[in-house]
Amino acid sequence: MVGTDDLELARRWTLVNAQRHDGKANLQAVIGKLIAEKPELKLEIEELMQIVEELVGEINRLSLEEQRSELDRLGPPEKLKVEEERRLPELPEVDKYPCIVTRFAPNPNGPLHLGHVRTALLCYEYARKHAGRFILRFEDTNPANARSEMYDLIREDLEWLGIGWDEEYMQSDRMEIYYEFAVKLLEAGDAYVCACDPARFKELRDESEPCPCRELGPEEHLERWRGMIEGKFEEGEAAVRMRTNLELSNPALRDWPALRISTSSHPQVGNRYRVWPLYNFSVSIDDHEMDITHVIRGKEHEVNELRQKQLFDFLNWDYPTVLQHGRLSIPGTVLSKTKMMEGIEKGKFEGYDDVRLATISALRRRGFAPESLKEVILNVGMTKVDSTLSWDTLSTENRRIIDERANRYFFVPNPTELRIHDVPDLDETHLRLHPDHRERGDRTLPLAIEDGSLIVQITTDDFLKMEEGETVRLKDLLNFDLVRREPPEGKFSGFELLLDVPKIQWVSSDPVEVWVLRPDGSRDFGFAEPAVRELSEGEVIQFERYGFVKVEETEPEIVVIFAHR
Repeated sequence: MVGTDDLELARRWTLVNAQRHDGKANLQAVIGKLIAEKPELKLEIEELMQIVEELVGEINRLSLEEQRSELDRLGPPEKLKVEEERRLPELPEVDKYPCIVTRFAPNPNGPLHLGHVRTALLCYEYARKHAGRFILRFEDTNPANARSEMYDLIREDLEWLGIGWDEEYMQSDRMEIYYEFAVKLLEAGDAYVCACDPARFKELRDESEPCPCRELGPEEHLERWRGMIEGKFEEGEAAVRMRTNLELSNPALRDWPALRISTSSHPQVGNRYRVWPLYNFSVSIDDHEMDITHVIRGKEHEVNELRQKQLFDFLNWDYPTVLQHGRLSIPGTVLSKTKMMEGIEKGKFEGYDDVRLATISALRRRGFAPESLKEVILNVGMTKVDSTLSWDTLSTENRRIIDERANRYFFVPNPTELRIHDVPDLDETHLRLHPDHRERGDRTLPLAIEDGSLIVQITTDDFLKMEEGETVRLKDLLNFDLVRREPPEGKFSGFELLLDVPKIQWVSSDPVEVWVLRPDGSRDFGFAEPAVRELSEGEVIQFERYGFVKVEETEPEIVVIFAHR
């Protein structure tokens, strides 16, 4: 039984949900919050649904000011306070800096996915919260894997998500800056040019022994540096290394490479440069030069952070404040850019927006709203614990947002033709485009009547569940009794709404052929009502009793992408 405390909790969550959505609480969203906080309420789901439905109706009739006043009086749910702290905890060391500056620094070697969005969104939100600056920086100093199409795709994804940036940089435009610092470090003896065989160098490093190159003077290393630039060394024959402590316990921190030779053509600067900075070198220089105050990154960068701190120490710079978050995964979904690109090149995936992927372009293609992705990611928050997202979580949040926007249409997958005899003379019926929005108007469903018989298409699954003599209702139209299975025939039995009979989807006259591309790559074929012909590419609609879809093509045939139920 739902208790008094549960009623108060339900009221609080209903008020919170209403305040978040312009005064209109959503029944399913409130139920979800209640069950998440008190799973035992699942056992009272019917009673809970009835209570919350009444609460939603009551609170939605209040003005925003009345809702806010009551929420202030009751106070938010305790879980909400924890959620908000988890979503965006206070930024540390804010008082240390005159202006907060964050950056999102994608490598343009593949598309953005939900894991990248977490970093981008956290950086953006913190910069906005503190009236600071947010920088977009393309880390494209590996010419072998930078892809020209990725720059614009990344920009488009961020803009679609509502993530705007104050400044933009490409590291490939900053090569002369990296060269200046390389020379400075070589002159100071803090770096050297190593021409040792890489395997031999590793053996020496692992034994904490210096390689012969390390003992040479700065002038020799500057001469070698010029040789790297002028082409006297080939790829793999020389690299600039930082001169660190060879006694450090972690071999990865001993004399790590800072710049190396790559003769691959770069999509932005072509073959203008042949010596390129490696990740930790270019990132360190840029974070200092761009006045980055807070670095938000995955915890897998812990070794990189130690290397970068070494370089900051060489240059007598103050290292920025670092916040780390755990990895994000979605079971059964590829998030590795390497695996994605391999799959595309081998033909396993059709492109960056293949519906089987969790790239931002794929989710956009499927009809996910940017607000839903942002809400889910912010709910994951800044935790260092690895997090797992489910498609159910993403779908639930997206459904909450697009349910109000999506007009309704009938669709019959895998159709079977049924004739219903003795139907009164009808030409058409009219149904609302959206059950909650009369102002959007109606859609017209024409009816195919031949000699007193109504011809409709119904799903084969629905037909196989029927038994001869059973009464069934065509949704929002009429009732019939199934009189014969082969061929499928029924007999009209009335218009009145019967609550205890199966209700099935249908289309009748002038049906539209529709193909549905599903998230697993399979396709459904079926018939939709004629009004679907008037839809435009990009519209998100709901096929009733089937799911939400996004219109992708209208010519030469209608193709829609399945989002979720």
